[in-house]
Amino acid sequence: MSAILLIHAPDRTGLVASVTDFIYKNNGNILHLDQHVDPDQQLFFMRVEWDCDSFSIPTQEIGASFEKEVAKRFDMVSRCYLSDEIPRVAIFVSKLSHCLYDLLSRYQSGEWQIKIPVIISNHPDMESVAHQFGIAYHFFQITSENKLAQETAQKELLKKERIALVILARYMQVLSDAFVAFYPNQIINIHHSFLPAFPGADPYRAAALRGVKIIGATSHYVTGDLDKGPIIEQDRSVHAGPERRVRCLLSQSDH
Repeated sequence: MSAILLIHAPDRTGLVASVTDFIYKNNGNILHLDQHVDPDQQLFFMRVEWDCDSFSIPTQEIGASFEKEVAKRFDMVSRCYLSDEIPRVAIFVSKLSHCLYDLLSRYQSGEWQIKIPVIISNHPDMESVAHQFGIAYHFFQITSENKLAQETAQKELLKKERIALVILARYMQVLSDAFVAFYPNQIINIHHSFLPAFPGADPYRAAALRGVKIIGATSHYVTGDLDKGPIIEQDRSVHAGPERRVRCLLSQSDH
C-alpha cells in the first residue's frame, strides 16, 4: 500500500526538502514525485507517493502528522490519500448518452479504479443505460421553481452514498453556487471548446460560426462562474469540414 500527498503552498525555498525529509525520516520509500511552480501566482504544487510498508507513522495518522510537522510551517494546503481507498464517484447526465457510455465502459473495463454507485439525471432517458451497468439511477425533475429543493435532495443522496467526486457527463443544468460550494474542487466538467472563449451550452456551433479551424475539449473544475473554473487538461485537433469538426468535438468530449 502507498500514501499519496497532494500539496499546494506559496512558493519558497525548502518546500521539496521539507516534504521528502518527512518521508525519509519516517522510513518511507518515494515511488513517484511531481512538482510544479506557477510563476504568475507564485504557487508551488506537488504530488508525492511513497510505499507505506515500513512507514513508522500509522496510515490513519499520516495526514495529521504531516499537517503538524510540515504543512503549518509552510502555509501548505495538503490532502492525504491511501492507494487502497477507492473513490466513490457520481455521474450527472441529461439526455445524451455518448459521454455516459464512454465513462461507464472505462469503468467496467477496470481502466479506472473507482466505484460508481449512482447516476443522477434531470431526465428519465438514461435509466436503461444505468441498468445495463447495474448502477442505481435517480431522476430529479428540475424546474425554475423547484431547482434549489431538488439540489438539496441531490446533495443528501450524494452524502448518503459517500461521494468524493461528481462528473458532469453532458448534464445540461447550471449548478447553483450552493451546490458547487457543497463539493468545492470535486466537480469536473468536460466542455467542447477551449474555455473560456466559447462557454455555454452550444460552444461547438459558436466556434464553427466564427470560422474556428482548431477545435478541442477542456476538462475543468466547476465553480460558480459558468465554464470558467480552473482548467485540468486541454486537447486539440485540426479537421477540414464543419461536420467532421462537430463529430470530433463530440468524441473529444468523452475524454
